[in-house]
Amino acid sequence: MGKNAFSILVRIYYEDTDAGGVVYYANYLKFLERCRTEWLRAIGADQADLLRDLRIAFVVRSVSLEYLKPARLDDLIRIDLNVEKISRTQVFFAQHIWREHPEMCREALIDAKIRVVCVDALRMKVVAFPPSLRGVFPEIQ
Repeated sequence: MGKNAFSILVRIYYEDTDAGGVVYYANYLKFLERCRTEWLRAIGADQADLLRDLRIAFVVRSVSLEYLKPARLDDLIRIDLNVEKISRTQVFFAQHIWREHPEMCREALIDAKIRVVCVDALRMKVVAFPPSLRGVFPEIQ
């Protein structure tokens, strides 16, 4: 897997579910966020360091999410991301969540498009990615 693709596995716990026994819809956003955070860590960008040293943060600007099937208690899900585009101030992600079946192929649960912007953390204004961060981002064809 290159720098523009990444995956994590997450087990569904009782705390993730609603009264109907399925993952509460807003929790999928947390899983997608967790995958993007781990991707940044994997490519060498630590968000705490960026905030402390460069006073920049990442803010979700837009989300388009399609719920295909529900995840349930004890499911093992796989959260994928693909970096589709990187501009001067934004990263565009395609993200997917799958149910992992040991004896079958994956089952698609969520399709998402997410746009994240770089902001000056003090002013909450969009700013360009610093050169040090652009150096660790993947090249997008």
